Amino acid sequence: MPVTVDIQSLVDTHDDPFMVIDKSYSIVAVNDAFTHSYKINASEVIGKHCYETSHSNSKPCDQLGEQCPYQKVFDDQKIHSCLHVHHDKTCNHHRVRVTAYPLKGKNGELYLGERIQELHTEEEERTEKGISMLGVSPVFLRMIEQLLYAAKGNAPVLLQGETGTGKELAASFLHQQSIRKKGPFLTLDCTVLTESLFESEVFGHEKGAFTGSIGKKTGMFEQANSGTLFLDEVGELPPIMQAKLLRVLESGEFRRVGGTQTLYADVRIVCATNRDLLYEVKAGNFREDLYYRIACITISTPNLRERSEDIPLLIYSLLNRINQIRQSKVCLTSDVISWLKNYDFPGNIRELRNILHAAAASSHNKHIDMEQLQRVLAPSICSIDSSQSIKTDLPPMIREEIQHKEQQSLADMEQEKIALLLKQFSGNRKQVAAHLGISVRTLYRKLNKYAIR
Repeated sequence: MPVTVDIQSLVDTHDDPFMVIDKSYSIVAVNDAFTHSYKINASEVIGKHCYETSHSNSKPCDQLGEQCPYQKVFDDQKIHSCLHVHHDKTCNHHRVRVTAYPLKGKNGELYLGERIQELHTEEEERTEKGISMLGVSPVFLRMIEQLLYAAKGNAPVLLQGETGTGKELAASFLHQQSIRKKGPFLTLDCTVLTESLFESEVFGHEKGAFTGSIGKKTGMFEQANSGTLFLDEVGELPPIMQAKLLRVLESGEFRRVGGTQTLYADVRIVCATNRDLLYEVKAGNFREDLYYRIACITISTPNLRERSEDIPLLIYSLLNRINQIRQSKVCLTSDVISWLKNYDFPGNIRELRNILHAAAASSHNKHIDMEQLQRVLAPSICSIDSSQSIKTDLPPMIREEIQHKEQQSLADMEQEKIALLLKQFSGNRKQVAAHLGISVRTLYRKLNKYAIR
């Protein structure tokens, strides 16, 4: 039940930004932490609607289909919480967790007390390369909150998500927010390692350890001392390499190839995979003991289908960087942006980036419209993962059939390619999914979508 209080005295006791809202969505009190964080005077917000001040909206958040604890608190008089993006007076974004409390003033009137816990501002949410983690969708904000929680400790983290969802970006962000941010952040691509290369790359080698080793080499585990080592696509490691990785993770001790001295490095491990590692464990493809060693904290990187409201923001940011590189001023028409918001993006952010690169490279004017997008980008978009071009290892007749479909709609081309690949691989869905660089689950969803049997 709500507590009867003097409103302003309660507000002033909070260290976090805090506001009190009445039943008409009007702000009746704020504390100093709020005015400082949002760069605004109390007199500028008192009496204004909360959705105008925090979100620059003309209607309440719950009426716009957004998460909002307002109505729930007034309905059941219980505490509710959600993730939000607020805007300050200078138009900066604040990723926050809002916790709403029922309050009763001395006059017995019911109010909502809103405690605002800052996750991070947009300016602070930058990776080592200076790229911001962009998004306002609830699923994106939930990932940011989990990354910030993980950054407070040293436990191993496993990032799971489809290809192109920005797992390396998330790992870099986690490192930048951790106590190890002054240390190195190194990335090891597990898909390109042979057994001998794995030991040399990870542990290093001594002079003369094998033919061609003319000098001593420091391995990545040693180089990452006091920092973070990111193992990308760790699920691709064969069993023998998994065993060697497990030994060094358990003790932090290792030897260079050809060396006799036992060395030690203080390294935080962050791994990423687009596979279901628990399924791989049950199938006998991934060591169970290694899984539980690297998956102390598991965080999912959401695909673009789950965060379609972030697509215009991502388009703006990616195009801005592309235009800076190309010294151009290319933009997309509103119908193209609308189409992209409804596209499945099996290749996720990587695919979006490639589409925008192709659009900018082939543009003869400043605006890319829908007709031009279909005409110019059809060959690359018809590939399910447009981070890859049309596979050159396809039989010539099938490859020509795909390439000659440029005038079809993009959806028809996607459907056609799946059907042709099913024909090539004799209906083996696992091989088709692997060839396209997508999960079997995503392939099944597309088979249902296009009624392909």
